[in-house]
Amino acid sequence: MSDTRVEGSSGLGWAGAAKDDPEVVSLRAHLEASNGIAGLEIVEPHEIERALRIFDRDGFVVVRDALTPEQTAFLASGVLRAVEEIVSLDATRDGNRGSHRYSFGGTSLTRSMLHWPEWRMLIDLPTVTPILTAIFGSPDYMVRAASGDFCLPGAVGYQPLHADMRDYVSRETTPFNSFHDRRGFLTTRELPVPYVCVNALPFEQTRLNGPTRQIPGSQHARVPAPTLDEEPEWMRLSTVCPAPAGAVQIRDVRAWHGGTPNVSDDVRAIPNIEYYAPWFREPTIPAITDADWRTLSDHGQRLTRHLVGLPSEELHTGWSFTPLGPFRAR
Repeated sequence: MSDTRVEGSSGLGWAGAAKDDPEVVSLRAHLEASNGIAGLEIVEPHEIERALRIFDRDGFVVVRDALTPEQTAFLASGVLRAVEEIVSLDATRDGNRGSHRYSFGGTSLTRSMLHWPEWRMLIDLPTVTPILTAIFGSPDYMVRAASGDFCLPGAVGYQPLHADMRDYVSRETTPFNSFHDRRGFLTTRELPVPYVCVNALPFEQTRLNGPTRQIPGSQHARVPAPTLDEEPEWMRLSTVCPAPAGAVQIRDVRAWHGGTPNVSDDVRAIPNIEYYAPWFREPTIPAITDADWRTLSDHGQRLTRHLVGLPSEELHTGWSFTPLGPFRAR
């Protein structure tokens, strides 16, 4: 395995957990020996039809070299700055997605990261846009938000398997969800993919640094995801690794996935851009200033036209670990 040390990322984790604890040592050895999807297929950016076939089959696909080395370094630098700012507010590393686990968007006051140039860079990558256009069958999709997550060293537990979207229940319990068939005939599980997440990898994803686990083919499952007690060992080890820095993982957000232990010495981060299909919409809130919006490509501006604030509007940015208040839907 290659050296995966990330300059500036060490020393941020291992609060309350000891990396030399016998149980952690045993877990590390087990993951080193067994973690990862056997025969994980990773495609090149030009292999659009192959990427589409794998995505439709598995609910996700990994594309190498989606970012240039310069773009990868720029993204890594910005991600580490955001990580340090967020973690500085959480001395006990309780996280907001479980111990040592954090959501960028879930911590941001705007519920998005589009006010960071490193995330804006990801909106219209020439290596990814053609694949998204093929997935949606049209270039008229739109950006939902920019977010992603990270886990620190010392995240020794598993996050339960889950999907990133639900059908609408009520405005109180599912304010960001919209699909509802009052007849009970259809759920989002029967639809073509309505919502895609593109996670970028600023750092290599290894067997030990908390690679995302994905359950192939679960995007259309009508049964609930298994709980941690029910989950078989093969699912715990069904992780997207090894995957190189500069790659992206394109996910159907309905597919079951979850976080895994980071028993390395470095942060694992997967910043993302989330996209709605041309025919699917849910409530959104302003997440990018007019000035920043005008720096995007023409296609990037079309993708984010529902998220841009008025020229006179100020975007209030920062971090919060408390539940956010009401949002202004667009």
